[in-house]
Parts: sequence; C-alpha cells; structure tokens
Amino acid sequence: MSRLDRVDRSILRLLQQDGRASIRSVAERVHVSRANAYARISRMVEDGVIRGFTARVDHEKAGQGASAYITLKIVQNSWRTVREQLLELPGVAHIALVGGEFDVLLLVHTADNRALRELVLTRIQGIPQVLATQTLLVFEETDQVPPD
Repeated sequence: MSRLDRVDRSILRLLQQDGRASIRSVAERVHVSRANAYARISRMVEDGVIRGFTARVDHEKAGQGASAYITLKIVQNSWRTVREQLLELPGVAHIALVGGEFDVLLLVHTADNRALRELVLTRIQGIPQVLATQTLLVFEETDQVPPD
C-alpha cells in the first residue's frame, strides 16, 4: 500500500465532506486532471483507505430518537464471538474493542428509551460472554466534518 500525499489527503477531506462529489468537482478543487483524481480515488478504494461512501444521518429525524454509548466488560478472549453477536443487533452503529476499564464500546441508535432498554437489558446482557454493561445516554451529538 502506498503512502498518501497532500493531494490524496485533500481528496479524502473533500469526500468526507461530500461523498457524492463528482470526480470533476474533486479534480477541480484539488487542481488535478479528472483522470488523475479518478485514478487516485480508485487506488484508495482498492487499498482499503476508502472503505465506502455513506450518508450522514440525523438519527432523530430518521426515527431513532434515543442514542447511547454502551460499555461492556466481556469474558477474556471472547471478543470475536461477542463481536459477531453484536453485529446482529438492531441499531448498533459502531463497535470498538478498547483498552481500559471496559473491553468494548458500542454506539447504538434506537427508536426510544423503551427500545434502548430492551436492547441493553435483554439482547446485550443476554450474550453469555458479557459480564457487565454501562449505558451512557447521548443528549446531543455533532458529527465532525473535516474542514475545507
């Protein structure tokens, strides 16, 4: 995998701001030809630098009015098993294996607090390898978009 240069980083920043930006507009804004911009984006996709193109969602407007970070303590060496089970749960937006007081950090979005309660108390705590959970309610969230 090749290293990213200034132009590659500029392209990434533009695509993070607007994943629907055309090759033409990206090329113009970073001052390269369309063919060069296309080749660079294709290379970054092939190398796995760009994992996909997505939309930023306002979860409340999308009917997911409750969001929370959930920490999990899990049985040692059970990460892969737990991850596979967490991937099956509705509303899970992000899963991270972390170091510190807990082992796993989840970001979840649910319709309301009742659905959040069901997710945590029944589904997540029902996973045999999960030893403990802590739920941190999100009151407000802001996506960080790279500056121009």
